[in-house]
Amino acid sequence: MATLMAVNVGMPHDVPWHGRTVHTGVYKQTVAGPQMVRRLNIDGDGQGDLGGHGGEQRAVLVYQADSYLFWAKELGRDDLAPGHFGENFTVDGLPDDEVCIGDRYRIGGALFEVTQPRVTCYRVGLRMGEPQMAALLVAHHRPGFYLRVIEEGQVEAGQEIVKVSTGPEAMTVEEIDRVLYLPGHTREQVERALRIPALSPGWQGSMQTLLDQADSDAADGSSGSAGLNKAATAPPPSWPGFRPLTVTRIQPESRSVFSLSLAASDGSALPTALPGQFLTMKVPLETDVPPLIRSYSLSGEPGTGTYRISIKVEPHGAASHELRAHIRVGDTLEAAAPRGTFCLSKGDNPVVLLSAGVGVTPVLAMLHALARDRSPRQVWWLHAAHDSTEHPFAQESHDLIEGLANARSSIFYSKPSDADRRGVDYTEAGRLSANRILGLGLPTDADAYLCGPVGFMNSATTALVDAGLETSRVHTEIFGAGPSLTPGVKGSSTAPAPHQPAGPVGTGPSVSFARSGLTVPWNNSQDSLLELAEACDVPVQWSCRTGVCHTCELALMSGTVDYSPDPVEPPAQGNILICCSKPTEPEGVVLDL
Repeated sequence: MATLMAVNVGMPHDVPWHGRTVHTGVYKQTVAGPQMVRRLNIDGDGQGDLGGHGGEQRAVLVYQADSYLFWAKELGRDDLAPGHFGENFTVDGLPDDEVCIGDRYRIGGALFEVTQPRVTCYRVGLRMGEPQMAALLVAHHRPGFYLRVIEEGQVEAGQEIVKVSTGPEAMTVEEIDRVLYLPGHTREQVERALRIPALSPGWQGSMQTLLDQADSDAADGSSGSAGLNKAATAPPPSWPGFRPLTVTRIQPESRSVFSLSLAASDGSALPTALPGQFLTMKVPLETDVPPLIRSYSLSGEPGTGTYRISIKVEPHGAASHELRAHIRVGDTLEAAAPRGTFCLSKGDNPVVLLSAGVGVTPVLAMLHALARDRSPRQVWWLHAAHDSTEHPFAQESHDLIEGLANARSSIFYSKPSDADRRGVDYTEAGRLSANRILGLGLPTDADAYLCGPVGFMNSATTALVDAGLETSRVHTEIFGAGPSLTPGVKGSSTAPAPHQPAGPVGTGPSVSFARSGLTVPWNNSQDSLLELAEACDVPVQWSCRTGVCHTCELALMSGTVDYSPDPVEPPAQGNILICCSKPTEPEGVVLDL
């Protein structure tokens, strides 16, 4: 017979951590007497980070007395008490390898349903004083699980936990946790998980990604990290590190944009890139000065054996000015293999290609791919520019659209000149605003691909969702560094620009943050590449900081790393986890960060 041993609650509060402040509800205290359980939590309880915890699907966290005994022995601890793992219910019974997703239990006056395993994050380690705790919970198959409240009511320690029904597929908490976080899952396991209606939407999305990855790889036992981070869904790089490419053509595209055509220096055909991917380049400077490292979208037709990148000359862009001023046909540039997950998906549903300014480059490659394949799909080409002088690829995109059976185009000039012709050069004057997107009558089953300034993409994304597209069908590409994800950490609303770290200059190999345009020497005072990035205010994303959640997984353009601790599951080929890795080679590493 399973029993509710303790009810633990606690409101979020601020705690110090590594010189920062974390707002967290992981600190729980046992309370006596009847406690009211409501749809979102227990009275007197709260969560500090609703992105990873809380909500209807994660209203109540459960952990078992048997696991307390296990960890007391494993960690050599004699101070563990109910609530130490941040759980709301400490229970006798209900082991993770017996409880199934979708099981329903009655405790006192409330009815509950099991929705998912515990989400791994660093805060359980913060509470426990064990930084690797998040990884240990997964590695030892003792995550605990969340409950959804089906019927609100009062509960009290000492009450019996009565099983009302078993979830379909009888898939245990421990099994589905292994599918997502550990290697060796099968397609059959993923399909079973997707047949469980009670599985939380977040985990359903991860399982669907794993299934899609299995379809593309046509193999069982593939990496589970594809369900945790989109970076893991990218194909392996076509070559390691950087290789020389020869400039074969330089073409102006607008007043501020020009293109470089590139070919293999040995005359061989370059590997086919996916439409939407980018190249990371070393831009040479004068002798004895390290090159600048920048990434540029591929804008040409995929599969031709050559590449084309297109570059906007920014007012203060050192690399773009250097390339326009000094690169000539016949020169050599070092390039890493095409990378990126902003890629055109296969299918027969409609496609919306939406861009502003030089953001046209990756979606132009997608348009080339659709035209090359004579795609019968509906294609909507939407582009915003200042005027015709700042409208790159105007004729090229027009010709591609004319060659497609079901394509239509709308061009918006924010300030057309007197020479610009409405109905010829552009469709409408003014900005491509959210209201205009809503008024286009876009098909709701479309996949939309957006690239341009961040503000433009944010408003366009909102408009597309308001127009009826599913959020999962709206794909965006950001030039430069992406947004940070530092769950629970309190900080300024405006982050400083990436910079050299404070303190003594490091003496180790160079670490280049390609998207941030920053190269710094490694300093052994940092325990990981993540810590170095944080010291430089490079935007980073992380959650567990122990090599289990893969939130920090990203592309390694060149170099090698050592891990400490080893990841619970290795990242995808060509990627690394920055939370637990350090550079090893004397020539350093280049990161897509």
